[in-house]
Amino acid sequence: MSVPPTPVLVLPGYGDSGPGHWQSRWQAADPTHRRVVQRDWLNPTLDEWRETLEHAVAGCDRPPVLVAHSLACALVAHWARGTRRRVAGALLVAPADADMVALALDAVASFAPVPLERLPFPSIVVASSDDPYVSLERAE
Repeated sequence: MSVPPTPVLVLPGYGDSGPGHWQSRWQAADPTHRRVVQRDWLNPTLDEWRETLEHAVAGCDRPPVLVAHSLACALVAHWARGTRRRVAGALLVAPADADMVALALDAVASFAPVPLERLPFPSIVVASSDDPYVSLERAE
C-alpha cells in the first residue's frame, strides 16, 4: 500500500508567477502541486488572500506544505496567526517586506505590518543579500 504524497500548495506573490518563474516550473514538473489562485493578483487584500489560503488548506486531505514567494510569505505569516488548520511545513522564498514595500505600493498596504513571530510549523526561509524588497536581517 503506497502512501499518498504530501499536498503542496504553491503560493505566488504580487502579480502571480509567470510561466518561466521557478514556482510555475515546479508546478509543471509535478502535477500534484496545486497553485492557490487569488482573484486579483494586482490589487491584493490581506483578508481576501487569507480566506483563499484557508479554503485551499481546508481542501487538502492531509496537512500540506506551503511554498510561498514574495508577498505570499507575508500572507503565510498573517494566516498562521489566525488559523486552526495544520500544515506540514513552509518554504518561504524571497519574502517581501510588506512594511517597506507598502510605502511605495499602496496595493500591498493591507499586508503591513508583517507578523514577526516564529511560525507554528517547520519553516525554511530562502533569502538573498541583494533582494531589493527585503533585507537579509528582516527576512530572518
